[in-house]
Amino acid sequence: MTTAQAIAQRVQALPEAAQREVLSFVEFLHARTEAAAREGDTAWSEFSLASAMRGIEDEPSPYTAADLKESF
Repeated sequence: MTTAQAIAQRVQALPEAAQREVLSFVEFLHARTEAAAREGDTAWSEFSLASAMRGIEDEPSPYTAADLKESF
């Protein structure tokens, strides 16, 4: 028997109010898992961008003021 099957079997034996409480807890766990995954994605994106931009401020600009068509 899998874990999911064991959980389903035990939940079916509970009264309706307890089943709703179990569902609420499962939804909480699901939301927490998704939030942790998004935090990992955000950290990876920030690292990737920082790596891509590393050293760019030291590069000379290919443009000068003479390249501007309009100035304000």
